[in-house]
Amino acid sequence: MSAAQNSDWEQCIAFHGHECPGLAMGYRAAKAAQSKLGVKFSPDEDVVCVTENDACGLDAVQYLTGCTLGKGNLIYRDRGKQAFSFFVRSQNKKLRVVMKKKFDRDTMDREAFKKELLSLPDEELFAFSEPSYDLPARARLFKSVTCEQCGETCSERNVRLHEGKQFCMDCAPDYSRGW
Repeated sequence: MSAAQNSDWEQCIAFHGHECPGLAMGYRAAKAAQSKLGVKFSPDEDVVCVTENDACGLDAVQYLTGCTLGKGNLIYRDRGKQAFSFFVRSQNKKLRVVMKKKFDRDTMDREAFKKELLSLPDEELFAFSEPSYDLPARARLFKSVTCEQCGETCSERNVRLHEGKQFCMDCAPDYSRGW
């Protein structure tokens, strides 16, 4: 690892709180995407990441790319996969990065696993393709609405009508028919 990469890695560890193989996966995925797309940290919504997991690696992706839930340029699409799709709005570029390397975690300890993740070439670790879906829309600002039951304010998009009253999702009775 170069000095700059080592510094980035150390900063990701500090952001995440500890060093682990999961963080290394996200670190490498973010670095590979940045290299292939020719982008760095995104201070705005130009770079978008759609993550298919909520594991440790996501912290490295956030730290390195600037894609966050709060800015609206990090979208969580739960598929349970070590996969991240990156979009660059201004350049109409997109890239899906998926962990392809299989590791025998029964015989490999965490330290050896992490070291392999940090040292193997990108092409050995990841499969690269285009995402199968379009660039997500920009984040929207929604009107705030006060729940008529608890009095707390929530986003207009999360209001449910119940007997003609506006309820937040926590106060609205659940209606499920099994699907």
